[in-house]
Amino acid sequence: MNLKEILNYRRAVRLYDETQPIETEKVRECLELAQLAPTSSNMQLWEAYHVTDKSVLAKLTEACLSQSAAKTAQQMMVFVTRQDLYKERAKAILEFEKGNVQRNSPSERQAKRIKDRETYYGKLMPFLYRRCFGLLGWVRKIMVLSIGLFRPIVRQVSEAEVRTVVHKSCALAVQTFMIAMAEKQYDTCPLEGFDSKLVKKALKLPSDTEINMIITCGIRKEGGIWGERFRVPFEEVYHRV
Repeated sequence: MNLKEILNYRRAVRLYDETQPIETEKVRECLELAQLAPTSSNMQLWEAYHVTDKSVLAKLTEACLSQSAAKTAQQMMVFVTRQDLYKERAKAILEFEKGNVQRNSPSERQAKRIKDRETYYGKLMPFLYRRCFGLLGWVRKIMVLSIGLFRPIVRQVSEAEVRTVVHKSCALAVQTFMIAMAEKQYDTCPLEGFDSKLVKKALKLPSDTEINMIITCGIRKEGGIWGERFRVPFEEVYHRV
């Protein structure tokens, strides 16, 4: 299928054929493709839990309010945000970027580019993603309001706004995963109706994680798609400037 066919094929499937298993390795391959999705500043503050164990699937079904998309799913992929890993992620990116600059930049520019990345990932990113009961967000807000009087600057720096950025980045990976699954003619349904406390308990997740989305996986059964697809008129969402 070409991209248009894949996007038209992908639907939120509410009922899966429980007699048709899907290959775990193929689902894993789709997640590998999802990792190619972009994230803000390449921080990659997300993880995915690929659930195939029947006992854990049963717990997640209960956490998902026993929706049919969960009850009949062959597997699930639980996407979570990991803002608490900002130090490790920033450090890993910085080490990579030093080598990246040395391999791909003219020698006369390497020192400055490495210094710029040390400032960005060694100081700015830890300052931006650090949490402190909302207090650091207010400090960042005051700073950008002052600087913004003189030049353009990113203004979404409160702790709530940064948290939103982390979830948006994770959602890009989620969508890429669903498109990859559709290419293999595997079906998915993104669920946001769930008890996050029960999901964390079932997966034994660290307290600092947040559930972004649960994706049920399988092969569609007749009646698993609720009729025709509705979208608002294109003219309502498209604005040429």
